[in-house]
Amino acid sequence: MAELDQFRADTRAWLEANCPPEMRQPMKSEDDACWGGRNFRFQSDAQQRWLGVMAERGWTVPDWPTEYGGGGLSPAEAKVLKEELRAIGARPALTSFGISMLGPALLKYGTEEQKKRFLTEIARGEIRWCQGYSEPGAGSDLAGLQTKAEDAGDHWIVNGQKVWTSYADQADWIFCLVRTSTESKHGGISFVLFDMASEGVSAKPILLISGYSPFCETFFDNVKVPKDQLVGELNKGWDVAKYLLGHEREMISGMGLGGGSALLGKSVGPIDDPLLRAEVAAFDVDALAFAAMSEHFLDQLKAGEAHPAMPSMMKYAGTELNKRRHELMMAAGGSDTLEWDSERTRGGKPAREWLRTKANSIEGGTSEIQLGIVAKHILRLPGA
Repeated sequence: MAELDQFRADTRAWLEANCPPEMRQPMKSEDDACWGGRNFRFQSDAQQRWLGVMAERGWTVPDWPTEYGGGGLSPAEAKVLKEELRAIGARPALTSFGISMLGPALLKYGTEEQKKRFLTEIARGEIRWCQGYSEPGAGSDLAGLQTKAEDAGDHWIVNGQKVWTSYADQADWIFCLVRTSTESKHGGISFVLFDMASEGVSAKPILLISGYSPFCETFFDNVKVPKDQLVGELNKGWDVAKYLLGHEREMISGMGLGGGSALLGKSVGPIDDPLLRAEVAAFDVDALAFAAMSEHFLDQLKAGEAHPAMPSMMKYAGTELNKRRHELMMAAGGSDTLEWDSERTRGGKPAREWLRTKANSIEGGTSEIQLGIVAKHILRLPGA
């Protein structure tokens, strides 16, 4: 404990000296997030400096091995760092699907060459990734995908379409599920990586009811993919896909925490309606319980002790909590929250974010699918 206490003191001093004051202010919108990548434009010198010092120390991915750009911290040290960042209200130095989804999959299934090639770039914010999973005819039934990769000697030729590909129009690379065999539904899927600037790749944004969308339709027309960009074994990409989905659902469940913001009752201010006041208070109790459950789940996940179906349980609970949060914010804000374009509401931010939460029940696996997984694998209900 003495060593951990010293680590906490050193971490607190380092953050005080290196985290710019501008990076201790709450993010006003998603535009304030630092995604990194070759096309990213920093909003300020402070944002660029914050990413630089955190990446140099390996603290964008504190629990990754140092040889891949990580901090090499123990689970206990990583938790201390998280607590100290939260204590000063620090913004994430880097937001990345490479960190939250692809990185863990590469650490488990990637070759040494793939790890050295991609993980350091991810850790330093030099590459931005998108996820090529869902297709127009293969959403909840992900294994029904039809995007094909045909063997052409030293490379594959990929043809097909993905949908709901978040930030595909801004990403540098994609991690993508393709069909390399038709002999088995699950056994004929492979997991490949390729550059979004490759000839034959195109992305088209999909507009949501919120008036904004990170989602895209993505098309592949005779795209060449080198053979060394296969992750895991040929035709066994489903194993990689399932492992990655667990981390994606853990990431989405984090929406239930509201970005680490203050309790809802404090953020919405005084409420005259006693019934609404009681609903907000009940929500805050549930949010605190979810935060405690999330900490326990992450500890189990990092120790390799989490039930394989727990990410589905967390994803469902976090999704419902986030939707409930925004419903209450709309109710507490009254008619002001119905504005759509005013400067006073920052372009209708409350209404647009409320509408955006409706997609939480679909992305990363629908709520119905998650409940089915929980019923079958955790509750072991008959007939599930």
